[in-house]
Amino acid sequence: MSDAPSPGFVEVADRVHVLRYPSVDINVTLVVGDGAALVVDTLSTPAQARELEALARRITGAVPWTIVNTHHHFDHCFGNAALAASSGAPIWAHEAAIAAMGVPGRARAAAEGYAPVDPDLARELADVELLVPTNAVRDRSTLDIGGREVDLRFLGRGHTAGDLVVHVLDADAVIAGDLVEESGPPAFDDAFPFEWPATLDAILRLCGADTVVVPGHGRPVGPQFVLGQHEEQAALAEWIRDAYAAAVSAESAALAAPFGATAALPAVRRGYAELAS
Repeated sequence: MSDAPSPGFVEVADRVHVLRYPSVDINVTLVVGDGAALVVDTLSTPAQARELEALARRITGAVPWTIVNTHHHFDHCFGNAALAASSGAPIWAHEAAIAAMGVPGRARAAAEGYAPVDPDLARELADVELLVPTNAVRDRSTLDIGGREVDLRFLGRGHTAGDLVVHVLDADAVIAGDLVEESGPPAFDDAFPFEWPATLDAILRLCGADTVVVPGHGRPVGPQFVLGQHEEQAALAEWIRDAYAAAVSAESAALAAPFGATAALPAVRRGYAELAS
């Protein structure tokens, strides 16, 4: 599979299609059943979501479809309203993600945070009216997608407090959201670095030898890649504990930490805050 994002959906398992969208190299997954479909994550803006819908409709005309947000970050859910507009699709997310999406000022905060990176996208984000999911998952919910059993699983905190994993049982496919990252290091700004390794371990327990795992960003991977990321996450958690015990500053501890200083610094800071509480 090419390292470059594809111009459309690519089938990675039986009727499980992945769109690697160029903006932040994010993945959207389309699961197609008999007369029904499931869309996992909705991109960053209404315009992106409408483009997503047009690409998905080349594969399936199923209406209505169901939407799942893997977590609350803007690149995974700000397209909700546009994607649901044509069908009134139900939207599912973990209860913690729903609470985070409902915080006032989310679009403005996302725009301000992204302005130095991509001013044009930041302007679009500022105008988003976020459609908050109304179907909450606490631990597990099972959906019937046109005769296909799809599990929505909360396996523990990691990238955020409310990461959902989508398990397409008959296709041996696991959609992991940003709990797994292929095209860059994990993001720790809202993370739980001491809990993330156990959550990855729970993902691995869903996997067989040939399971396709769709990360939040980058190419689909297999269980061996997830295992490697689990080992790095566990090493980072141990590194944070040791550095805190030695009274090393967070900035110094991050310099030689797993995943590199820039990615690790938010994890070290969050770990230090937890250890100090």
